[in-house]
Amino acid sequence: MPDPKELRNNGVVKYVGEAPHEDLATGERSTRNRVARSILDHGPSTVAELADRLGLTQAAVRRHLDALVGDGVAEARDRRVYGTRTRGRPAKAFALTDCGRDAFDQSYDKLAADALRWIAEREGGERAIAAFARARITAQSGAYRAAVEAAPPERRAEALAKALSADGYAATARTAPVGEQLCQHHCPVAHVAEKFPQLCEAETEFFAELLGTHVQRLATIAHGDGVCTTFIPKASPAPHTSTHTDNASASTAGRNPA
Repeated sequence: MPDPKELRNNGVVKYVGEAPHEDLATGERSTRNRVARSILDHGPSTVAELADRLGLTQAAVRRHLDALVGDGVAEARDRRVYGTRTRGRPAKAFALTDCGRDAFDQSYDKLAADALRWIAEREGGERAIAAFARARITAQSGAYRAAVEAAPPERRAEALAKALSADGYAATARTAPVGEQLCQHHCPVAHVAEKFPQLCEAETEFFAELLGTHVQRLATIAHGDGVCTTFIPKASPAPHTSTHTDNASASTAGRNPA
């Protein structure tokens, strides 16, 4: 199934599904996008309606619809019949699935950024954003906490990575010199976090609290890096240095060190 983010472009689908190279040369992918867009604009549509609307043969429309259904972008439904039912089976109407609608730009990122900007302006600036970010992490922390607490200490970073992956972060944990690195290869809120780094900072603070040690955010997707990378050091034998280290990590959480 295609990644919905790869399909967005100001409300126009870039491509749907995986087309062979020869299809690209003949415009198959572009036509498939037109079929999907027509369903979005006009609602559930029959093969005949799509063919008439787009100037295509019904056979061509069926071929594209088969591909869209196979990708989970569209689905066939029985069309409701109002009034007197005619003879024969009613024509199937094709509608976009939730995945198909999400393939088009719906401005969720802009809505979230606008909401946070409003909070900052009305409720106390950056401090209010930080409070919101911490509350958000707390609200979704249950699964992460359960996964980490059920794992032995040496597997906790791996357990956290698996829990994050279940939420769409595509996370991995790997051994690093004097510690481990937690890598998140995808960030569902990267565009918003670019404007509001408090989201990254709250996440970093939560990782530290959950793992029972200070952590250091080395890179973030929101900052322009390819991966969000968090360094998790081995437990320090010198507790008197922990306060200084914790404060240093929190101050740079979500931002690359200078």
